[in-house]
Amino acid sequence: MTAFRLWLRHLVEWLLLGFGIGCLGVYAYETVEARRFQAEQTAAFERGARAQAAPTVVKRGGLVGMLDVPRLQLSTPVIQGDDTGTLKRAVGHLPDTPMPWDTGNSAIAGHRDGLFRPLKNVKIGDEIRFRTTRDEFRYRVTKTTIVEPDDLSVLARQSGPATLTLITCYPFYYVGSAPKRFVVHAVRQ
Repeated sequence: MTAFRLWLRHLVEWLLLGFGIGCLGVYAYETVEARRFQAEQTAAFERGARAQAAPTVVKRGGLVGMLDVPRLQLSTPVIQGDDTGTLKRAVGHLPDTPMPWDTGNSAIAGHRDGLFRPLKNVKIGDEIRFRTTRDEFRYRVTKTTIVEPDDLSVLARQSGPATLTLITCYPFYYVGSAPKRFVVHAVRQ
């Protein structure tokens, strides 16, 4: 092997190592930032709950409440909106669906590689709690479905008791943009 080829090989190895370390750094920063944001929003919720603050309208990016699935040890702030920035740091309430204190089908979206990863183990009958500064709403999981990304029927208003729909990408272990959506359907108790 010539000296030049050996030098080139080492250069490529060092560049790849640098790239890998850079990717890990970005991942670490994003993870720490998301955890900081979640802790900040959780503390804000606790302060608001003690103050009995009940906003009539939650603006985009505002805190809606806390979503808990006790059996899965899932607890996360719910932020108003479903944009990339929101879903990078928390789960988001879909703006075109009713708020949990209203009647209808309230929908929450989250990333399968993030906060909604535990949903892969959800079971029919699991309890879901949605705590807001207005009240705590309890739901029971009635079914799960897998749909195409453009299937909006899961967001349809339901007649009867209020419902909650949780949406994430599917399959849970997939590299890249997932081809389907995993949907958890729950009815208010």
